[in-house]
Amino acid sequence: MNGREFYARDASARASWRLAVLMGANSRTYKFALGEALLEFGRRDQEDVPLADLAASYSLAMVHHLARDPEAPQAAELGEKDFLTVAAQESAATLAAGRPTERLLAAAERSMPAMVMQKFHNLRGDTAVPDTFYELAGAGRRRVVRLTPALRRLAQSEQAAVLKAELGARWNIVESSFAAGVGRSLIEQGVAVDRAALKIIDKHRRRPVTGIIEATVGFQHGRCLICDEVLSPGDAAAVDHVFPFSLMHRFRSVGSWHGPDLDALWNLAPAHAACNGSKSDRQPTPAELDRLAARNAAIMQSPHPLRRTLQLSLENALPGRRMPSWPEFLEAVRMAV
Repeated sequence: MNGREFYARDASARASWRLAVLMGANSRTYKFALGEALLEFGRRDQEDVPLADLAASYSLAMVHHLARDPEAPQAAELGEKDFLTVAAQESAATLAAGRPTERLLAAAERSMPAMVMQKFHNLRGDTAVPDTFYELAGAGRRRVVRLTPALRRLAQSEQAAVLKAELGARWNIVESSFAAGVGRSLIEQGVAVDRAALKIIDKHRRRPVTGIIEATVGFQHGRCLICDEVLSPGDAAAVDHVFPFSLMHRFRSVGSWHGPDLDALWNLAPAHAACNGSKSDRQPTPAELDRLAARNAAIMQSPHPLRRTLQLSLENALPGRRMPSWPEFLEAVRMAV
């Protein structure tokens, strides 16, 4: 599933935002900090935001994340004027003051227009998201960021909290893939699932990275996989086994289970708790399988490590059979059960 197909399933500014945040390329994580700052000012319904104000929110968010994990792959060599270098050097003073230092703020103002703000709307393959969320205006100290009506509506919508949680989850995942001693493992082996805790974990340290729901619901356009209605912030949510996990136990009574692991990410999908309870152990419907195939195909367009996790399932989960696509994979599982 490419970006055009993802957008076609929900032709809205929300889909554009999710394309930018969830499916854009990530060699670093600047755009997540920018996204967080955009949502903050959009929530205030500000149309024109001084670049300095946006840079303060942006750089403070970066420093908070840098305190947990390194930002760039360890092989990267950064110059003294690079924003990340300045952020690392100014981190302690910034955290102590609760606001960016003058040097850090200056570095952010200098780097943002020519770097992250040029790339936020871009996808791989020289394409851009259909809806944009800001534009730069003015020059020098009078430079402002003009927030579009689409962004302000998103930031003030009922879905704003969900979008912020999705952004934070994606940030944590990508950040973990840069962490020393962990990143290579995540990129090569993908992530594991702790279903009891509803968490995605790195296999190297068995440390929680982020929540399953927060990490995957955006690829479902924020909708319940079962009823296809929006999962609102106040709704009780669950993680559904699309193919019921009980199948693995049922088959043990007549022989060993030769199918794929049904407790893996490819088969787990956010749903309303009520829908999940009503579904119980029934088999998925064709519509549910179509939504799961589309969700998994969308994740396959995202940067590592979720992509790698599903790639390994597609290649290895059916012994002796390497499936070319998610519809064919899910049909093979359906036939097996």
